[in-house]
Amino acid sequence: MRLGLPTLIGGPDLAVKRSFRSDGYNDPIELTIDLWMVDSARILSPKKYVLLPSINCSIASQRHDRFIWASPNRSISRSISSKYASVEAGASAFSTSTAEKDVLTALSQIIDPDFGTDIVSCGFVKDLHIDEALGEVSFRLELTTPACPIKDMFEQKANEVVAMLHWVNKVNVVMSAQPARPVFAGQLPVGLQTISNIIAVSSCKGGVGKSTVAVNLAYTLAGMGARVGIFDADVYGPSLPTMVSPENRLLEMNPEKRTIIPTEYLGVKLISFGFAGQGRAIMRGPMVSGVINQLLTTTEWGELDYLVIDMPPGTGDIQLTLCQVAPLTAAVIVTTPQKLAFIDVAKGVRMFSKLKLRTCATLMLMENDITHLVEVVQQFGIPHLFDLPIRPTLSASGDSGMPEVVSDPQGEVAKTFQNLGVCVVQQCAKIRQQVSTAVTYDKSIKAIRVKVPNSDEDFLLHPATVRRNDGSAQSVDEWTGEQKLQFADVPEDIEPEDIRPMGNYAVSITWPDGFSQIAPYDQLQTIERLVDVPQPTPA
Repeated sequence: MRLGLPTLIGGPDLAVKRSFRSDGYNDPIELTIDLWMVDSARILSPKKYVLLPSINCSIASQRHDRFIWASPNRSISRSISSKYASVEAGASAFSTSTAEKDVLTALSQIIDPDFGTDIVSCGFVKDLHIDEALGEVSFRLELTTPACPIKDMFEQKANEVVAMLHWVNKVNVVMSAQPARPVFAGQLPVGLQTISNIIAVSSCKGGVGKSTVAVNLAYTLAGMGARVGIFDADVYGPSLPTMVSPENRLLEMNPEKRTIIPTEYLGVKLISFGFAGQGRAIMRGPMVSGVINQLLTTTEWGELDYLVIDMPPGTGDIQLTLCQVAPLTAAVIVTTPQKLAFIDVAKGVRMFSKLKLRTCATLMLMENDITHLVEVVQQFGIPHLFDLPIRPTLSASGDSGMPEVVSDPQGEVAKTFQNLGVCVVQQCAKIRQQVSTAVTYDKSIKAIRVKVPNSDEDFLLHPATVRRNDGSAQSVDEWTGEQKLQFADVPEDIEPEDIRPMGNYAVSITWPDGFSQIAPYDQLQTIERLVDVPQPTPA
């Protein structure tokens, strides 16, 4: 005889379905209890237990004796309260998972303006820890650079959105930055392996204030919290020893590693041929290229967020050597409003374009003439243009040994360089993000996905087609142009093992046979594309 209909008891996290059965008025009662973990409309992990009363327990006696839990598989001697404690522990574990989801959902409201994606999708949220008992949430925001111009905004917003959760009493946010490392593939010299971004400051003409801009930009980035170095690439007329005043004005050698130890001024690392005790050099082009290569690649730069290269005038062998040896991220062009200077700037922009190096900004040192400002923007599509009025203090700082942005951090010149620094940081972050995701392999559809940097193009390529279009000497005879790699040599189901960026112009694709193919973006755009996209392969 069933004495009652099934009922549900418990709070929002626990539901208990109970039913009673008795064969007689004084017979023992068998109480069957189903325990269910419930969250909203979802029912989780049901467990059935049979509750038997102690001896002499009956409905008539109305005694509150201890019950014994009996499982269908084994007997468990414990109190009802201990079982409820176990259920509550399970509920706590589940609610912790829900709490993490709540925090990440709240943080996903914060959008990185440079990437156009929320900070959770960008992978910025690290080391999330939740103490539900105290209502405390702790996490770390790892940004792409310590010089992020909106890091304070990120910290403030993160505190606000998480604190709005009803169960949160305290929020602890720690700000950090990703370790310095290049985004490019290839066997980089040891000295360049821990440098995140290399910025070329060029004018392609002498005497227009390029070195002044390079030095002030470097110290602006350092003031924003970045680790910075300056490389003076002008061997014939190095400017750095005049513009800064390090205590140690001679470079030192590490005899064991056979490397160069840079000198330092106000936290910025410095390398210049002028610190080598040689003064100005008289040497031919090949010798100059060798000296620059040695100074740049054998220096113990350590971890740097930005290395600013003060490029020598012109667009010849030395400039090309620098662009080929160093994995440059972006360029800043410096000019004056005179037509002659503008013509040389045009040459420089075209040189960087051929090397697939983006000119992220142009700084025009000027008095009142703005005739060529619009022309620069329209002709070359440079995203940012800054004008810097020539001030006596700016010229004087170049001879004093202290950069203007350091001696007068609140002045008009410092404000212009602050804007330029923000631009460089944002553009480098965009470039790194675009380059790192430009070419990827989608295993679900077995296709290579290409997003050409600085373009809206997005298309798919068959891996075998990419492999067959290799233009290296291993695939094509350099003298006759004869195709050495035959169609049948490449399996139709071949898949790349690794795809990594290589400079701003190409990717390195490693294939199962060990071959490393260099595929320039220009070449990938000419290869036959996939039209009928295959269906994703089930995971």
